[in-house]
Amino acid sequence: MLDYLRNLFESESLSPHGICLLWRPELVWTHVVSDALIGTAYFSIPLALGYFVSRRRDLAFSWMFWCFAVFILACGTTHFFSIWTLWRPDYGSEALVKAFTAVASVVTAAALWPLIPQALALPSPGQLQHLNEALAAGIRERDLALEALARETAERERTAAMLRQSQKMEAVGQLTGGVAHDFNNLLTVIVANLERLERKLPDASEDVKRTLGHAMTGAERAAALTQQLLSFARKQPLEPSLVDVNELVAGMAELLRRTLGEQIALETSPAPDLWPTRIDANQMENALVNLAVNARDAMPAGGRLVLATANLPQAAAALVPDLPAADYVMVEVADTGEGIPPEVIDRVFEPFFTTKPMGQGTGLGLSQVYGFVTQSNGRILVESAPGQGTTVRLYLPRAAP
Repeated sequence: MLDYLRNLFESESLSPHGICLLWRPELVWTHVVSDALIGTAYFSIPLALGYFVSRRRDLAFSWMFWCFAVFILACGTTHFFSIWTLWRPDYGSEALVKAFTAVASVVTAAALWPLIPQALALPSPGQLQHLNEALAAGIRERDLALEALARETAERERTAAMLRQSQKMEAVGQLTGGVAHDFNNLLTVIVANLERLERKLPDASEDVKRTLGHAMTGAERAAALTQQLLSFARKQPLEPSLVDVNELVAGMAELLRRTLGEQIALETSPAPDLWPTRIDANQMENALVNLAVNARDAMPAGGRLVLATANLPQAAAALVPDLPAADYVMVEVADTGEGIPPEVIDRVFEPFFTTKPMGQGTGLGLSQVYGFVTQSNGRILVESAPGQGTTVRLYLPRAAP
């Protein structure tokens, strides 16, 4: 083995490779330049592979890239030895480099072939893009489903709240109606007896007559209060007829202005060709007066009240919460007052509930409006915010042509 290595590196009896080329410059330098360029390129490739592998930590089969780097680096070295042996017959060293290159190339090739099926099994860029698009589509569908679920949950909560409020108002209405009915019967007896006393005491003293008058006035006020309670309970007798709300509003404009006072401007915005509605005209007038009184009390420093009407076809009515699909005549009463706090807006239709100071209201105005509109198969909605005024909308069914 030692003799083999000694003979391998012995070069005294050998001639440089340039002699084979007869030292012809065109041949020598063509070999030199070509081998130099090839060797330089071969040396740069391992550097590029090493940089690539170091930057891509998630690269599959990264060790195979290092095998290629070693193999290519050895190939580049053989080309530089080809330049060296043009002038120096150091063929033993060149042989060892070629032997190392052979081993590296065989090992790399032997390791490469088993990896090809595994590499082919890896998803291609097109497949990855398709998977990414499918994943993105799935995420979008999930987000849409979550949004739909959130909307459905919110709608269910809103519907449940509306149902609770409706049941509450129904229960309060039944209780109020029962009490008002019994109270009205008692008042009928009281008023009848007062009238009987007045007839039986025609020559009574002024003091007795004054006392009977006070009693009758109190009974009449109690009767009016009872009618308001019956109106909320939807048990008052109605006399519906075809009504043009525009004409009704125009006819009571002066009354509304006197009710509002000089500091509040009344503006009307009647819709052209307004549909007729079948309602009790007197109760409608009472409802508008009650709304005007509430607006006036909400604007102690003055302001503006806008009374508008509009036709609401079925397609538009479908966009209004809790409004059955139908054609409606909408009456809107909007003020520029103080507004209603959000924590109490759901209670504004309850009888005897009021945000006014003690002694400045019975809390039956909106209750009466609510009862009248509901008894007329309509709906009433309130929108308000502190400092932004209040808008009350009455939706009255369109009368059949």
